[in-house]
Amino acid sequence: MSRAIEASKTRAVVGQDTVETVVRHQLAQALGGRRGMLEAAVPTLGFTLTYLPTRELELALGVGLSAAVLLLAIRLVQRSSPQFVLNSIVGIAIAAVFALRSGKAEDVFLPGILWNAGTAALMILSIITRWPMIGLMIGSVTGDPTGWRQDPSVVRLCTRLTWLLVLPNLLRVAVQYPLYLAGEVGWLGATKLALGWPLQVGALAAMVWLLARGHTPLAASAEVTAERLGGEHPGPHLHPLHEHPDHEHPHHEHQDGGR
Repeated sequence: MSRAIEASKTRAVVGQDTVETVVRHQLAQALGGRRGMLEAAVPTLGFTLTYLPTRELELALGVGLSAAVLLLAIRLVQRSSPQFVLNSIVGIAIAAVFALRSGKAEDVFLPGILWNAGTAALMILSIITRWPMIGLMIGSVTGDPTGWRQDPSVVRLCTRLTWLLVLPNLLRVAVQYPLYLAGEVGWLGATKLALGWPLQVGALAAMVWLLARGHTPLAASAEVTAERLGGEHPGPHLHPLHEHPDHEHPHHEHQDGGR
């Protein structure tokens, strides 16, 4: 009985979600919308605009951190999710540790450069090993971490989408690392903002364009999961976009045939 229930749940997930809808949902959560992207930019803006005219590292760090704390307070008052503000606070706190230890303002941007380089390397590795990062996100939604790999079309789509996530990280490193070596704090701040949410939105737009080209049902994932749970074939729920209304009540067809 429990296996049948689990198989039914698997079919429900597949019947409601194509690869495209799953990825759109995950990307929306990752970006946090306009407000989340703005909250990520404000501390950097505060630090850069304060440091450039004053050349006071501690003061600039204090302004950036204070701006993030203020945004957190607003979130708490509004009883909305503080996730993206907390991410921003953690980021500027780590940046402050790097900069205060060295006494160099450009080290504020070093953790971000290292993060982008590490993230790009990890995603490229996932592509090389044919476990693209987007596919792992899909597996976390469907409850079957590996079933999506049984469908070559899903793997190809996830690979292309993962490349679109890699490119912004590579571009940030390519632009910012030379500026870091040159100690160009002003340009580092400007490029971090320009290559932050605007570039991410551009990557998202490219993903939306790619996703809009078709609908890829999570067919193989459902089949593999159903086999593991009890061998029941998912049936017509695999193709929700082309499902005929009669499929929901197959006995109607037999009634019509007898008339």
